[in-house]
Amino acid sequence: MAGSKGKRYSQEQIIRILREVESGTSIAEVGRKYGVAENTIYRWKSRYGDMQAAELQRLKELESENSRLKRIVAQQVLDLDALKELLAKKW
Repeated sequence: MAGSKGKRYSQEQIIRILREVESGTSIAEVGRKYGVAENTIYRWKSRYGDMQAAELQRLKELESENSRLKRIVAQQVLDLDALKELLAKKW
């Protein structure tokens, strides 16, 4: 199974898993239960550790908005390149 991506957990599932760790279950035990490496749990903890449901929703909204803005910028760059190419041919 080396090289496989493994399971993907939603942000809600990750927060639920982290709550188990916070409630006193050891990281090793939670890792075995969900088939997740301890390092992954520590990484999740650093990213989502103190988040509540409302904060998670806001994070999702911000990530979505960021993605949308990146697409807009990419389209603008393409449009500018096309205009530059058109002007270079005209003159």
